[in-house]
Amino acid sequence: MKKIDFENGTITDNILSASIPMLVAQLLNLLYNVVDRIYIARIPHIGTTAIGAVGICFPVIVIITAFANLFGSGGTPLFSIYRGRKKNKEAALIMDTSFSMLCAGAFILMSCGLLFSKQILIVFGASDSTIVYAYPYMMIYLIGTIPSMLALGLNPYINAQGYSTTGMISVAIGAVLNFILDPLFIFVFGLGVKGAAVATVISQCFSAMFTIYFLTHKSELKMRFLKKNELAECAGYAKNIISLGTAGFIMQVTNSLVTICCNNVLAVTGGDIYISVMTIVSSVRQLVDTPIHAINEGSSPVISYNYGAGKPTRIRKAIAVLGIMTLAYTAVMWSIIIFAPGALISIFSSDSSLLSDAIVALKQYFAAFIFMDLQYIGQTVFKSLNKKKHAIFFSLLRKVIIVVPLTYIMPYTFNMGTAGVFLAEPVSNVIGGSICFITMLCTVLPELKRMAEV
Repeated sequence: MKKIDFENGTITDNILSASIPMLVAQLLNLLYNVVDRIYIARIPHIGTTAIGAVGICFPVIVIITAFANLFGSGGTPLFSIYRGRKKNKEAALIMDTSFSMLCAGAFILMSCGLLFSKQILIVFGASDSTIVYAYPYMMIYLIGTIPSMLALGLNPYINAQGYSTTGMISVAIGAVLNFILDPLFIFVFGLGVKGAAVATVISQCFSAMFTIYFLTHKSELKMRFLKKNELAECAGYAKNIISLGTAGFIMQVTNSLVTICCNNVLAVTGGDIYISVMTIVSSVRQLVDTPIHAINEGSSPVISYNYGAGKPTRIRKAIAVLGIMTLAYTAVMWSIIIFAPGALISIFSSDSSLLSDAIVALKQYFAAFIFMDLQYIGQTVFKSLNKKKHAIFFSLLRKVIIVVPLTYIMPYTFNMGTAGVFLAEPVSNVIGGSICFITMLCTVLPELKRMAEV
């Protein structure tokens, strides 16, 4: 089984070898939610209301994903650093700790969600017309919390061992199955919105089973549950996993917080139609973000492994390749968004009444999106080098300190209405992204210089 050698070969080849399968995997993973919305938006008579209802559920899905990454992706930089130091026993224990935490966390989240789902939806902005569709979708989706978190949280450990193609296959299994099952349950069986959730849960189960089988039977370092006598020893690993995963967790949870705030403000300033517009904008954001995320995640194990191996030249090259690839892709996508927004919006809705409002909102939201690259690059480097405090601070800065207040200040204080909600994002990109990137350059580059002199 072919593996990527993170210590040798060219940096560009290593990053591309990790990023391309990861990109395919993440595009397929995107199908889980995006395909649901595409089909739901085309349900006769109720499509526009139903897609708004699914948009209300989106913060819950983001929170589940955030916890999966907290326990999963939070451990993989440490896992790669220990592998770079040739400490495979410790690396395996980190993976086992992540696995155990994912199982426990998923059970707790599922239980809490099922108990309080209706109250959660109301807080998230559900109206009497949307909760009819949002509640059953959310209840069914929550049943699949455990397989969903295991599939998402464990997949990075496949990629971190160099099996990027296998990581892609593990996601492809669930995504392709979901693509097939969605129209079957929604239209053929007549389950509507509930059918989309059923298809997603079934697909996630198959993806999780493949991932667990590979990591327990086929990978170089094999996964298992922690033994009782290992719990005390692995408490330190658990703390480090959570500390390092907190940055990504904050970014995703605050994305959910921002979505909740946006929905609440839009419900007042624009009504339910603008919640549907925000759902479409968020869907386009997911679509555009996916390759950027793949490039960053593909670069992370290369940076972490060589950091553990003490090779600063390869780390600098990896950061440079990461920046060039991310900026080049974003420039192309930003041009499409500005000059041909209708092409992207039509993927998610055929409702002509949404089109004009969605085009204006999309252009406002993505006005300074290229600055977001600076945030992504800085965050990836901080996470890969185990710089927890920096990663956490800049996650909080852009979303909590800048975006959330602007979401209320711009529409109400500056009387900008719905436009203020969508323009809060580019303002935060410019401020937060620039500060994060400059700080990364000022802290990481001197450290790499010192490392080279040793």
